[in-house]
Formats: sequence, structure tokens, C-alpha cells
Amino acid sequence: MSARPEVRVSVVGAAADAVEVREEWSDADPGWRLTLQVTYTGDEPSDGSVLVEAPVRGADDPWWLIPGAFYGENRPADNARAFPRFEIGATTPEQHAALVSDAWEFRADRAATPAVFAWAGPGRGGVALAADETSPLGLTGLGLAHDATWGDATVSLRFPYREFPVTYYGDARPRPADVSTHRFTPGETIELSVRVFALDPSRHAYAPALRALHAEAAAGAPQDPWVDVETAADLTAEGLLTWHYDPDPGVLLETVGFDREVSGRDGLTVDRQAMHVGWVSGIPWAYALLAHGLRTDRPAEVDAARRVIDFITGSLSPSGTFWGVWYRDHGWTQSWTELKRGLHSRTLAEATLFLVRAQALDGHDQWEHAIRSNLDVIVGRQRADGNLGSVHHAETGEVLSWSGASGLTWIAALVEAADRDRRYLPAALSAGRYYEQFVDREFIHGAPEDVDLAPTSEDGYAAVMAYVALHRATGDGHWLDVARRAADWMLTFRYSYDVAFPQHTLLGAYGFRTRGADNASPSNQHLHAYGLVCTAELRELSAALGDPHYAERADETLACFRQFIAREDGDFNAYRGMVSERYYQTACFQPKGMLLTLSHAWSVGVTLLACEQTLAG
Repeated sequence: MSARPEVRVSVVGAAADAVEVREEWSDADPGWRLTLQVTYTGDEPSDGSVLVEAPVRGADDPWWLIPGAFYGENRPADNARAFPRFEIGATTPEQHAALVSDAWEFRADRAATPAVFAWAGPGRGGVALAADETSPLGLTGLGLAHDATWGDATVSLRFPYREFPVTYYGDARPRPADVSTHRFTPGETIELSVRVFALDPSRHAYAPALRALHAEAAAGAPQDPWVDVETAADLTAEGLLTWHYDPDPGVLLETVGFDREVSGRDGLTVDRQAMHVGWVSGIPWAYALLAHGLRTDRPAEVDAARRVIDFITGSLSPSGTFWGVWYRDHGWTQSWTELKRGLHSRTLAEATLFLVRAQALDGHDQWEHAIRSNLDVIVGRQRADGNLGSVHHAETGEVLSWSGASGLTWIAALVEAADRDRRYLPAALSAGRYYEQFVDREFIHGAPEDVDLAPTSEDGYAAVMAYVALHRATGDGHWLDVARRAADWMLTFRYSYDVAFPQHTLLGAYGFRTRGADNASPSNQHLHAYGLVCTAELRELSAALGDPHYAERADETLACFRQFIAREDGDFNAYRGMVSERYYQTACFQPKGMLLTLSHAWSVGVTLLACEQTLAG
């Protein structure tokens, strides 16, 4: 066993001089458990907090992980969207105002597992601390810091939490630091429990620690889905058809409001009159509706799905790929990118992948043409090193950006269409070799159109789908290992515990259980269901590895999001079949415990997809 890390315990605040701390260590595989008994000996009540710190010596190039909330530097320096970034020596108020600092502290409910990891640098080990989201002192805090003078890194737990040096609320405007304290009363004794881990030099050393912490948390957090899988499939198919499908011209509207009277026009003013070809709407969710309609013999669903796919495949861009987005007021145009006329690779690739799957269910010549057109031009643009490009010009086909890993999703599409052209599988293999570096670095980024080059849970889904597909096509154990590591990274975003919501909030009142939900990203800190997109791949991965863990985590997510499907009109103020995109588990965008009162086509569709994959499985 590795040597037990150094841990320092102190009390901060007015109570510091009148507190006795007793430490008790015990082995816990992996790592250790530190039990603290904190006794206040003062004569008068006093406010303070308990701070547990573990240093990492000689950390001249530290690497950080707060699962779901902080990855390495977290925000690349040239990223267009502002959110917390680590930078050595960033200590000035001006840097903090730009959300850049060499020390950060966060409330624990921002983390998918309340833990903080640090490595000294490439090829060197580190340490991690973990605790429950809440303790007898309130909400726990997670911290990381670097001392440029001594070159040491520190991870910390604070009871109760502090957000420092500023508070991130989902946009570029930092809020003031948020400091909580506990009022110690004379004679009071409080017990705190901390998990401590020594990390080997691999950045992937988080995986066994997080698996152990998940197992411990899950044992005390039973799930409570509202409906069974068959009912969830029926409800979400009805929700897509009733609320999101518009036959004129044949689209799945991206968002529709819960409140149909808010605008005085049956909600039409708040409904987003737009459709992406993939990602937040479009072909993937039309495919799920098609699969449900064919399985249950519901012609209206089949016809709607066909019309959506026909509409998208009937209007390819001049460069030969799909367009990015259709808007009712001006038709087809580019993706959500600052690059003029840019089409985002992940969105195009996801549309193509699910079109290949739709074609296998219900073949059409126009669909087949669109598959070949998209894949042919992408293979033609592939760089010699395997990069498939991240943003493509709609008219010229020029690759406008090669940055990030948004091209990962093309791999699965190329593999599943490989019988059409002998070039497709070699292109997928070349891309697999190129994008593997992102998995190796434990920093996969660039998948969603709206957060630029931030690391996101959606990058994890794309990587799992890509490398499972490569293993399926080749039987090569190397790709299986990459798929396993990609899945472990993806699962860092997945909540391993149930967040404690205030009872008077909507999520608290309905008893929403968060285990199995994913934090969207360190930039977009809310829970979402997009992880259901790789339900089948996680089960396939488990079967190939002989390890049930990944299939169990897929089942866990489907159980989580069989909550909050509207079972009837008026259920949580929604209409039957509606599903929200956002569940606010922390103070970001909205107060903790709120629910976004919009139904999203992808939220409904990805739930339907996972149900159909489960029922077919």
C-alpha cells in the first residue's frame, strides 16, 4: 500500500483558539478514512469552519480533478466562453474578475462526487480528499490551490463550504465570494468523516477511487423511477409527437414551454421555432420516434419521423454535409459557432450516425444519398494525422477549425456505414488514433456547439460511442481499453449520490433523486439526461469487458430520468410527455432545486432512445 498522505486539520475563524480536534485513521480499500471529532471548549458561541488540507509537494505543473466541475486548467486560455480557470500565479482582483485564479473553492453540490484530486505533474503522483455533500456543519466545500513561491499544490475540504475567490453563476460576471460558517456552542462535539487517497502518477488513478465512492454512496441512495421502461417509452413518444413535432414543414421544435398560455398564443411565442439536424433536435430523436412507432405499430409516429428525416435530408448544404440549424423565419443556416458559415462537426456527425441507424430500420434512397454525401466529403477533408475537423464551411467545405475533439462522433458513423465504401473504416481507424490523445490526457473537449472548447460530459459520450464502435468493428483489445478509459472519464460527470434539496423547492418537494444524472459541464452546471445517448454502448462495453459496472451505470441513468416525465397534463406544471432539459442541483443559472420549465426535443428524445435500446436489448 502507498504511504499515507500528509493531512492537516485546522479550525478557521473566531473559534480557532477554543477547539480540540481528535483524529482517528482507519484503512479503507482504496485509501483511508479519517474520522474527526471536533469539540468546542469556549465559553461563548463562536463562528468558524473546519479545514482539512492535503499538500502535494513539488507541484510545478499540477493537474486537478473535481468530478463534473473542474478538469486540469478547466478552461483553455483561448476558450470563447468564460468560466473558472486555473492559472499558476493568478492572484490579482483583475484576474479573479475574469474568472482566473491559482486557488478555487466550490460548494460540494457542484461536483458529481464530492472529491478533489491533484497530481504534482506529468509522471508524478498526487492525493485526493472526499467527503459527503453535507455534514453536521452544513454543505461541504471543495478546494484546490497552488503556491507559486514554494511550488506546492493543496487540495482541501471545508466544513461548511466557501466559494472563493469569486462565485461562478453560469456567465462571465463573477459574483462575490460566498462564505459559510458554523456557530460553535460551548461543549459541542461534531464528528466529520473524510476519505483520503494516495494517487499513482497516472491521471486515470481517479477511476478506482470514484468507483469505490460510488458504491458506498449508491448503497444508501435507492432509486425511485416514477414509471417503468415501457411506459416511459410511450410517454416520451407521445411527447415528441404531440408537443415537438410540427408537420409544417416537418420539424421537431427544439423547445416548447410548459405554460401554453404564457404568450396568449398557445405558447407559440416561447416555443423555439428552430431545429438542429442533430444534438438538440433533428435526426437522432426522429430515429427514436421511428423505432418506437415501428415497434408499437403506430403509423402517426412513423410518418412524423419520416417527414422530419425527409426534410433534413432533402436540403444538404452546398458543401455536401447537412446544414446546422433550420429557423422558421429564414430557413437553413449555420451552427451555433462564432465562425461565419460554420457547421459543427459533432452535430453533423450525430445526425449522420442516427441516419445510418434509421436507414437500417426503414430504407429510403434520399436518406442513403445523404449518408454517402456527408461521409464522402468528411473523409475527403480528413487530415493526414486523422483529424476530421471541428467546424466546416457550409458553402466551400473548408475546415474552419481543427481544434478540440468534436470530430469524434464521425468515428461511430463511419464504422456503422463501413459496408458502403471501403474508405470508411480506415478513416475511422485513423481518426481513432488521432483522438485517442484526448482520452490519454483525460481532457476531452469541444463537443457541444455552445461552450466552445470546454470539457463536457457530451465529449465523454462521443468518445465512448466512437471507441466501442472501433472495438466492435475490429475486435482489437486496444480499442476496448480506450473505450473503458473514455467511459471512466465520462462517468466522472455522473452523480454518485442524491443531492439534498430544500424541501420547499420543486425538486425537493417531488423528492428528485440525482444519482445517475450528469453535470453537463464545468461551464453549464446543471443536471441533464444526455448520457442516455450511449446506453447501448455502455452495455456493450460491459459485455466485452466482463465487467457489469458500465451497464449498471447505464441502467442507473435510465432509472434517474424515468423521474420527471410528465405522466398527465399538470404533472409538475407540464403537459403529458414533456421532459425538461435542466435540473438545478446547485447555485448556477437558477437557485438550487428549480426545474427549467421548457420541454426540449433532445431531452424527450434521448429518454425515448434509451428506452427503445433497453426494450430491444
